[in-house]
Amino acid sequence: MTEKAVLSSEARTPIGRMCWALAEGYLPEWSNGPAPEMESHETLCFLNASDIDAEVSLRIYFSDREPVGPYHVQVPARRTKHLRLTALDDPEPLPRGKEYAAVVESNTPIVVQQTRLDSRQAENALLSTIAFPG
Repeated sequence: MTEKAVLSSEARTPIGRMCWALAEGYLPEWSNGPAPEMESHETLCFLNASDIDAEVSLRIYFSDREPVGPYHVQVPARRTKHLRLTALDDPEPLPRGKEYAAVVESNTPIVVQQTRLDSRQAENALLSTIAFPG
């Protein structure tokens, strides 16, 4: 690699966005298989390729009640973090068996991906999708 091909961190353009939307979410009420590996869940995967820690806030929206949040997550600089939404508990745990949507905001550009494992039947389904960049 030549010197011209190597960029310093100051010259690098941040990847991602500071606001993301997830229009569809659902935590099944039950699972089929051993926990925690096969427990039905949703995970948000954060990529912070910037040189500063990402302070991420997550707000959850429902069809029949006011939003919950913000939940706070820190993603260190130049790292990735996978957050199971079943682990959220402050300000309250996410309810199972209810559809929801989410807005993710960060102080620095990040990339957000959503993954769902639905193990309610023996033939498990794994879904993964990129969030909508705002």
